[in-house]
Amino acid sequence: MRNEEGRLGLRLAVAGLAAALIVIPFSLLLVVAKMPVNGLDAQVADELHEYALAHPGVTRLLIVWTDVFGPWPWRIAVIAYAVWLLYKGAPRLAVWAVTTVTVGGLLGLAVKIVVARARPHLPDPVALAPGDSFPSGHVVNAALGAGVIVLLLLPALPRWGRRVAWAVAWFLVLSVGYTRIALGVHWVSDVVGGIVLGAAVIAATAAAFETWRRDQGRRPASPVTEGIEPESAEVTNAQD
Repeated sequence: MRNEEGRLGLRLAVAGLAAALIVIPFSLLLVVAKMPVNGLDAQVADELHEYALAHPGVTRLLIVWTDVFGPWPWRIAVIAYAVWLLYKGAPRLAVWAVTTVTVGGLLGLAVKIVVARARPHLPDPVALAPGDSFPSGHVVNAALGAGVIVLLLLPALPRWGRRVAWAVAWFLVLSVGYTRIALGVHWVSDVVGGIVLGAAVIAATAAAFETWRRDQGRRPASPVTEGIEPESAEVTNAQD
């Protein structure tokens, strides 16, 4: 069992590195090369800032929302789920979940340092945030947390429930991204970069896990529709 988990951990680490090799060049091209999207960044930032100043009630709601679905709540949720998976006898899923969130979070921090993009400077700011701007850490962690939780839940859900789960996940990620732009602490491209990075890391680690499953002689599966390990529903239900 330890050898199997060791090989799985190595696969997940390699997958995370592969995601880094894809995302970092994309990040540099997007921000350093001054692509036309920066014009959109400035326009949206100005328009949403005017709205935030004119509607303080909405702004307070956005601040609450961005805190409730900030990085640490997502990390705690994934760690709690991983502990439950360990209790249920599914250590490989726990390793995958924690590794994905950890690699993605560290990668997001690394990209911030490499790109070193300044945050928006707006008159009468309604919110402040420390550190560099690209990518949005809130969005990276929302994408990672929501994606990991959905992929773990899918095996236990009916077909309609899987669609609802993905819809809710996307709503949470996009709504968090909107709050970061509307509060004037990120550009649109910061949010797009956060979504791309989070999705890339999840796709890479999910592909690594699926490769490992097939090496173990299990049937091929589609993580997006069946979950990261379709057999997990039978295992956990059998122990209830």
